[in-house]
Amino acid sequence: MIPISFGPQVCGHPEAGTAREWLVPDGRGGYAMGTVSGLRTRRYHGLLVVADDTGANRRVGLVGLDPAVVFPSGAHVRLGAHEWASGDVDPRGYELLERFDLVDGLPRWRWRIGDVVIEREIAMTYGRSCVAVVHRLVTGGPVHLSLAAVCTWRDAHGERRADGPAPHVEPVAGGAVVESAFRLAGPDWEPEGQWWHGAHHRAEAARGLNPNEDLWYAGRFAATLDRPGATVQVLAWADDLADEPPPAVEVVAAARRRNRSVVAAAKPADNVDATLALAADAFVVATAAGPDVVAGYPWFGAWSRDTMTAYEGLFLTTGRADEGRELLRAYAGRLSEGMLANTADTGRVEYNTADATLWFLHAVGRHVEVAGDPDLAAELLPALRTVVDTHLTGTRYGIRVDPTDGLLTQGAPGEALTWMDARVYGVPVTPRAGKPVEVNALWINGLATVAALAELAGTDAGPVPVAHARAVESFRRRFPSSSGWLHDVVDAPAPTYPLGGAPHHDDDHLRPNQLLAWSLPHAPLAPDRRMLQAVGAALLTPLGLRSLAPGSHDYTGQHRGGPADRDGAYHQGTVWPWLIGPYAEAMHRAGLEIGESLIGIESHLPEFGLGSVSETADGQAPHAATGCPFQAWSVAEFRRARRF
Repeated sequence: MIPISFGPQVCGHPEAGTAREWLVPDGRGGYAMGTVSGLRTRRYHGLLVVADDTGANRRVGLVGLDPAVVFPSGAHVRLGAHEWASGDVDPRGYELLERFDLVDGLPRWRWRIGDVVIEREIAMTYGRSCVAVVHRLVTGGPVHLSLAAVCTWRDAHGERRADGPAPHVEPVAGGAVVESAFRLAGPDWEPEGQWWHGAHHRAEAARGLNPNEDLWYAGRFAATLDRPGATVQVLAWADDLADEPPPAVEVVAAARRRNRSVVAAAKPADNVDATLALAADAFVVATAAGPDVVAGYPWFGAWSRDTMTAYEGLFLTTGRADEGRELLRAYAGRLSEGMLANTADTGRVEYNTADATLWFLHAVGRHVEVAGDPDLAAELLPALRTVVDTHLTGTRYGIRVDPTDGLLTQGAPGEALTWMDARVYGVPVTPRAGKPVEVNALWINGLATVAALAELAGTDAGPVPVAHARAVESFRRRFPSSSGWLHDVVDAPAPTYPLGGAPHHDDDHLRPNQLLAWSLPHAPLAPDRRMLQAVGAALLTPLGLRSLAPGSHDYTGQHRGGPADRDGAYHQGTVWPWLIGPYAEAMHRAGLEIGESLIGIESHLPEFGLGSVSETADGQAPHAATGCPFQAWSVAEFRRARRF
């Protein structure tokens, strides 16, 4: 894997150190997460963040273990770091950090206090909500080390305050149980019980959200490090609180072995590929319903559009076809009116997507081809035929084939059904009602996929070939525009008319959605070098492609500010790294080189979410990363793009 290491110039700098975040997932949707400097900048940061059985809903438990070193002289040095609502940063333990390393995907810090060096390592038990924290004396000593356990128990999206009840902490052998939800274990536990008021999260302040909360100082562990190599080991875990995990050093060693095996199974071509293989592993989780995909850390759960878009990069390029097969079968069993639910992150199952189900057809087709799995084709064909039939006759939100041209149309008042689905105060920013270019490219690709799978299974494809031929003919006639690229939407409602009214117009905003018309396995168009060059010239950046060309009326170059500002910019110029996959494939099919276009994302791997790829970035230079630091389809599509 690529080396990711930082010295004191980054670790000891509050802005540089906090801009780089690490993630240790537990394989269930929970995680430990923080910054290189140790300063918590998000409400989502913590050492034990526990996911429910779906992997979508998370609660923050153990916030931190603040180290303090006591020397034989009585000198007391605090190594933790906190920012407060007053503006103070105290303590400032990052000023003593001499090194941070990401080793086999696990974070390691080294603090130096004169000739004393103390090292910290963090790992999680895969498949269990359990974190292990090991502090080790590297040189010097003896010293006494205490670890202040800072706790809460709340929804990951919220805060907890001292004006409510204090967390219930019950002493047990070797530690304590907090809120009957998670257990702490380590040496020489001493209860405390005190509110720390006004912990400040600067990243939440920048996002226009409530940045402050109160934390509960539950107690502390302590031990003497009398010689180099001596350790202080602490565990925290949820679920079965009576089932004590192995010692923390064993958890760390097991996590390293597993991460190495994940990388080896992916058969990486180089160190970057190996890094991306391990990054991909973070998103594949086991839930009560079987394998699933976390769309992004720290705040997303499972989104079917993201899952199916990322499917090839997460499963088929990493040696996980068996898990992928199980996932596809489970999703097929949850189809409703020929549609996949988009997400349940909002607390209810939502079917408000025109493209996720079409990405599902694509994922099944790629699985059958790449994994050589004709049995899955035969098993899922009835479900896939149901998808086609319901789209031909019509399903939710006006999603149906227009009988006049065979293209797929969609739209309903107040809805944004494509991947460009942002809303501001409930109003869609880019509703894209009508016939979006990528939705119809996916529809045509899906029809061709179902026809090919039916032929493989030796069954009749029914109306699929005729529907496919008609849609292809209409696509080739309707979508090319006089602007030199493809229309983004045809038959869109005119701006002065309500949805469903007349007349219609064809939207020729220069957006990246048209890339799917050239990149999909059964794309409706052969790549056009002139059009591809127009797309690249306007949209390509070091971190991926802009969602709208600069110079467009609604272009917004920064994805910053409060929720309304960020949502308003989300698909109006903001860069999306996942689009590098369709761009690379279209370029490859056109016989054009792609390699130099990938350098920026490769250089991004140690810049934001360490060893991973961010959700989004600013449209204007220097294209600072935004959104989730760790995003599934960004990793998956970048990894896939490197194969062209």
